[in-house]
Order: sequence, then structure tokens, then C-alpha cells
Amino acid sequence: MELRIEGMTCGGCARSVTKAIQGVDPDAKVEPNPATRKVKVETTASAAQVEQALAKAGYPATTT
Repeated sequence: MELRIEGMTCGGCARSVTKAIQGVDPDAKVEPNPATRKVKVETTASAAQVEQALAKAGYPATTT
């Protein structure tokens, strides 16, 4: 899945986004791109679970 992340503007934000997603699925493959404010995710978790974890971490997300 690919998500647009509100507020992801730097490497630190990208690490926080990755950590939030891997909190739901430790084996998730996460490719954040702060320049586009998007993240590509390969996971067994649902989009709703990922979006909820990101919102809780302060990075609201929408599916693109």
C-alpha cells in the first residue's frame, strides 16, 4: 500500500513513521519518502491498522 503522511518532512519523521508501522507489524517493509510525504508499505496488517498507528504517533495518513 502507499500512504500520504501529514507532517512527515524530515528523516526523523520518517524514522518515527517507520517505527509506528513496525509497531503493528515488526516484519513490515517500510519505504518512507519525506520529499513526497509518502510511504510505501508491504505488510500483513490492514490499512486501517496502519493508519490508526500512524495517527496515534501524530502522523495522520490517507491511502493514495
